[in-house]
Amino acid sequence: MDWTLIVGLIVIGIIFLLLEILVVPGVSIVGIVGAGILVVAVVSAFTTYGPVAGAITLVGVLIASALTLVLALKSNTWKKAMLDTEISGRVNVIETEKIKPGDEGITITRLNPMGKASINDEFYEVTSAENLINENTPVVVMKIDGNKIFVKPKM
Repeated sequence: MDWTLIVGLIVIGIIFLLLEILVVPGVSIVGIVGAGILVVAVVSAFTTYGPVAGAITLVGVLIASALTLVLALKSNTWKKAMLDTEISGRVNVIETEKIKPGDEGITITRLNPMGKASINDEFYEVTSAENLINENTPVVVMKIDGNKIFVKPKM
């Protein structure tokens, strides 16, 4: 096997490994094929040119793979090729200045065990601390735990 073919296999194998690491999520056929191509290139160097050339090729492949990976991760060119998502939504954020335990309100929907209630002229997603609560039932805020408001019927 000619050196140009071995070098070509090494380049193709490194490209496949970069695609596996930076673009394709998880372990896929691209990474397996890339690693296989690199193994074929190193084994070909050992069988064709002897142990010294094979060892040089093996060390060269390891250094080239590591160097290429480091340079690819530092450059911003891969950011254009990769999926970059950002979650801009937010959960039910409760402002503790507007609502606190003991406040009263009325259910807008049936709490089964969750639903909507109007408390202090604001609409909130609330959770019934007891059983089901029908709509238009007066309720009292029992506690606020993180982003959950627990209510019970007003007695």
